Amino acid sequence: MQLVEDAANGLGQQNHDLAEWSVMQAHRPLSPHLQVYRLALGTVLSGLHRISGVALSAASLLLVGWLVAAARGAEPYAVAIRFFSSVPVKLVLAAALAAFWYHLFAGLRHMAWDAGLGFEKAVIRKSGMTVVALAALASILTLALARHFFLTAP
Repeated sequence: MQLVEDAANGLGQQNHDLAEWSVMQAHRPLSPHLQVYRLALGTVLSGLHRISGVALSAASLLLVGWLVAAARGAEPYAVAIRFFSSVPVKLVLAAALAAFWYHLFAGLRHMAWDAGLGFEKAVIRKSGMTVVALAALASILTLALARHFFLTAP
């Protein structure tokens, strides 16, 4: 009989512990929302590096399509040129160009880290801003050169 009472008391204690735990969970603070939490520059740039890599992979399909059209002859190539001349595709190509330059410079930054360089907080911040600035500058210069050499009449 004592065994049954001990078992019942044990269950009562477990139910009490469970009730206490659910009260604690109800009053537990929630995770901070994005309005409260400030993302670190390194976190944002790391995410952009990954996103730019995925974007370059997707944009490579456009390159493959262009190469296939060129290999198939004049008519498919003319269709591809019309496609690549549309404004939405030009915007996608400009974004792919920016992704290329950003991914390149961020990759060089990561190679420096692999060599054990630039782990101080101030250096990380400066190198991150340098990567963004170089990527923007290289994108603008490449677009300007492309416009000058390919879009102007001889």
